[in-house]
Amino acid sequence: MIVPLRDEFLLISGTRSFLLVAKANARFALRIETADKEYSQTIEPTDLIVVSAPEGGALEPAIMLAEFVRTYRMPLIVLPKDHPGSKHFSYLVSAAAEIHTSCAIRRGTHPEQHLVCSSGELAGVTLAGLPGQVGISGLPKTCVVKYVTSHRGIEYSEIPDNSR
Repeated sequence: MIVPLRDEFLLISGTRSFLLVAKANARFALRIETADKEYSQTIEPTDLIVVSAPEGGALEPAIMLAEFVRTYRMPLIVLPKDHPGSKHFSYLVSAAAEIHTSCAIRRGTHPEQHLVCSSGELAGVTLAGLPGQVGISGLPKTCVVKYVTSHRGIEYSEIPDNSR
């Protein structure tokens, strides 16, 4: 599936979890902080910022996290694999040209940005940033895909049928 995407967000909802997808829309250095080091990753305008909510929850925090990265260039924190706090992350962020979802990784512990922890129902989805679009593959048929804007509260609109 190829879906047009510019400044708005794309919400991919399962029955219990969701992914929120945004375009970076600018070139910038994303700082990634680990227990041992700090490094930078170049984000291109066509790259994606994806927030995963493996247990669902409110949409507003996911929008804020995406904007923290996209607009305010906040660094990402990566915990060591054995850190007890990793189980408490209810929202996770990845930023890259292509992002794969997986339920087989520990939350908040994966520094490579091509992978984000998801629920089992959204595992195996691939999101690819394209000029003015996002490519989606591996999407379960039970998922709902909608646009979300947050300029004056959150508003939803349907994706045209010819996008699927």
